[in-house]
Amino acid sequence: MSEIFPWTPAAVVFDCDGTLMDSERHWEDARDLVLREYGVIPDEEFAELSKGVHYTECGQLMAVTAGRPELASEMTRKLLDGFRSLVAEDPVIAPGARELVSRAAEFAPLAVASNCPRDVVEDCLDTAGLLRHFAHVIVPEKQVRPKPHPDVYLSAAAACGAEPMDCLAVEDSLCGIRSAVRAGLRVLGVGVGPDRESLAMADHWVRSLEDRALLVWARSRALSGVLR
Repeated sequence: MSEIFPWTPAAVVFDCDGTLMDSERHWEDARDLVLREYGVIPDEEFAELSKGVHYTECGQLMAVTAGRPELASEMTRKLLDGFRSLVAEDPVIAPGARELVSRAAEFAPLAVASNCPRDVVEDCLDTAGLLRHFAHVIVPEKQVRPKPHPDVYLSAAAACGAEPMDCLAVEDSLCGIRSAVRAGLRVLGVGVGPDRESLAMADHWVRSLEDRALLVWARSRALSGVLR
């Protein structure tokens, strides 16, 4: 058995931004550009509050930060337009994502649970050559609320035909980890320097998806599936 998880998930649900794609920096740059347009230089507190939240909530936060709450819709539109442009110019897959996804697809159905618009998620994954591995892409739509609500993870588990407690979520942000935990999934946290709450809630934490022990675990799960 692996030293990471002594079990095989019934499904694996990945976050996209900051987890599969190195696009959190694109959100940061887009937020920075919009706020500077309104005379505001974002600080570390704003960066932490805005990480991983739904883009409409981020637009509202930016409007309040700029002292112009009535411009939330306008700032949200500019944020999304800016992000789309930056991603189109420079889509970057996260280190280790390609191998982990391909290995995980050998032993479990895969889904993506994201706060981003569907077209952005699917375009990013398609460009990275990952979309074909995912049976389901779940985003906030209709009655599905964004993270940190549990809806996207509950919907992803259901779409994969699995109980949430039998699924593994792969997440990089506190907002996303809260969503997965509230839905009842086990969590693999990813990233450098996690905050205390994220570290406490995650079942295991790695600095990146190219973590050697993580990839060994994924290979072992894939192999056990072949041998069954």
